[in-house]
Amino acid sequence: MTLRIATAVLAIVGLTGCISMAPGVKQPAVVSEMPQAYGDPAVMGDYQPQAWWSAFGDPELDALVSDALAQNLDIAEAAARVEQARAQARIARSALLPSINASISATDTSTPVAGSAFGGLGGAGFDRIETETYSPSIAASYELDLFGRVRNDYAALRQDAIASEYALQSVQLTAAAETISAYFDIVDTRRQLELTAQTIDVLADRTARSEERFERGLIDSFELYQVRQDLRVNQAALPQLESSLSSSMARLAVLTRSFPDATQKRLDKALQPRLVFEPVPAGLPADLLSQRPDVATEWARLEAARLRIGARRAERFPQISLSGSVGGQGGSIGDGFDFAENWTSSLAANIVAPLFNAGRITANIRSARAAYDQQAAAYARTVLTAYSEVSSALEDYEQQSRRYSLIAAQLSEARSSLDLQKRRFSVGVGGYIAYLDALRAVYQAEASLSSSARATAIARLGVHRALAGDWASQTQSIPLEMGEIEQLKTAGENQ
Repeated sequence: MTLRIATAVLAIVGLTGCISMAPGVKQPAVVSEMPQAYGDPAVMGDYQPQAWWSAFGDPELDALVSDALAQNLDIAEAAARVEQARAQARIARSALLPSINASISATDTSTPVAGSAFGGLGGAGFDRIETETYSPSIAASYELDLFGRVRNDYAALRQDAIASEYALQSVQLTAAAETISAYFDIVDTRRQLELTAQTIDVLADRTARSEERFERGLIDSFELYQVRQDLRVNQAALPQLESSLSSSMARLAVLTRSFPDATQKRLDKALQPRLVFEPVPAGLPADLLSQRPDVATEWARLEAARLRIGARRAERFPQISLSGSVGGQGGSIGDGFDFAENWTSSLAANIVAPLFNAGRITANIRSARAAYDQQAAAYARTVLTAYSEVSSALEDYEQQSRRYSLIAAQLSEARSSLDLQKRRFSVGVGGYIAYLDALRAVYQAEASLSSSARATAIARLGVHRALAGDWASQTQSIPLEMGEIEQLKTAGENQ
């Protein structure tokens, strides 16, 4: 009998793994409809994402981004989620292998002779029957996953682990991008504070002279009030700029896992990142499917949803499990472990098939299909969003660069006007008020240029953020065991 059971089991095992209930892999139509290239030929070329911010030529910025990638708490939290997802996949993988347990039991029984089949022994002085039994054994159980329920559930959890890995990359991108953005906010705000203070000095001098001229009847009250109002506006801007600088410092401190005082002390120096105006080679739109971690995350989740359909479909079919044990049994510990003489064995096969469950299995299949449809829509939306963000970012960077050039020309004109008024005043042809107005115009143009420089840097950041890619490949960060993830991806493709 045992031989016949084993033969039947081997035949079933030969079929295990040959059946999969999951639907085939399918890309949404939006992927095939994606344009072949971006509209601007200037951005043709291979995209190079690694440590791209080094083009700003600022060692302090490089150090801050490295600190953020290595120490940011959002990254640490996302890394922990990766480990959790991997552990969940390992738990599911255990169901694919036999479960083996060792046990030993000891039994000591004492029963009265009276009232038993051995009651006649009572007259011979035997009042009770006492026995000891020792039974060591090793038992194994295994579910034959003939229809792929366990395999598909495991593969779905592997895809969840892959999705969490790409989600970690998204957090890394966000941390680096926010660090760069906060840094340029600090650079611009400091410059705005400096220029605002200089403008207040000019306006204070201008107001004093306007008051003197008003008393002499050379100007009307409207001009005086206008000059005073300009002075008050600039004075009121100082607290707001100080608050903005403090907020940017605090934001940067959180990003780099430090405290604002330490960050402020660290940046208590001249910050002079250089601007970069060269176009960013953007590659091809199709590259976004592999470059953007959010797109890859949604694709992994879509694959997980597809595999779960297969797992739920497999629940319609019988579940086949095997169990067996080998061990010994004896009246003493020595006899129990004498497997040569006192061995025991058992082998059992169990088949459970669903007959009636009030529609639960069908509802689970429909739920899995609905979850797949939702994820397909989310993936398609993410692809569309990725392409749109790249197109918008490229256009914004071009326009911000153009605006910077125009403001730089405006500043050049303002400086020429200031030089002219200075020479006119020095020879007694022009007035001092005209010189102050020209100086104020220079400060205003410099403030506009500083804001434009920040906007241009942020626009370049926007292009790289939209294109994504592995920014952190040249930076020390939290170890991610990429080899294991690649193995999971390869295994998932074979499902």
